[in-house]
Amino acid sequence: MNWFTSDTHFGHFNIIEYAKRPYKTVQFMDEVLINNWNEKVQPQDTVYFLGDFCFKRCAEAPEGSPFEYYRSKLNGSIVFIQGNHDHSNGFKPILQNGVIEYGGERIFLVHKPEHYNPKYAINLVGHVHDEWKFQKYDTTILLNVGVDQWGFKPINIHTIMKAVARIRKGYAL
Repeated sequence: MNWFTSDTHFGHFNIIEYAKRPYKTVQFMDEVLINNWNEKVQPQDTVYFLGDFCFKRCAEAPEGSPFEYYRSKLNGSIVFIQGNHDHSNGFKPILQNGVIEYGGERIFLVHKPEHYNPKYAINLVGHVHDEWKFQKYDTTILLNVGVDQWGFKPINIHTIMKAVARIRKGYAL
């Protein structure tokens, strides 16, 4: 199964207030995000992660990198697209964007919505947290796969395609 998500911001206390997340501590937020991920994603699954994985400092990972600490707790193979906070956290993703194909649709993957590609009818993005779930520009749909929009869980390709079908028909999500 293919899954998609972004903006977990593991170890980042200030994201709780910034994104209005319902957690009192970063430790509890991290625990919920990890549990939610592992309830959905199986070890053989692939997760496309569209940026802002973890914060550069983390009390839970006193030795080594925060990236390695959090990555070791999550199921699945992860394809990382770089986000604006993915620096100084022990990991530097090399991909700025990507393209996948599903059901005859080519889908563009990128962290920031402003970097969307209008050549693709579907663009999966993150970065905007709780601001919006989707945007439509002419024939291009931008779908926000960030955890803040999807119950703090990754979403699978079937959920994405159902959402795209609803948007194309003019329905709200």
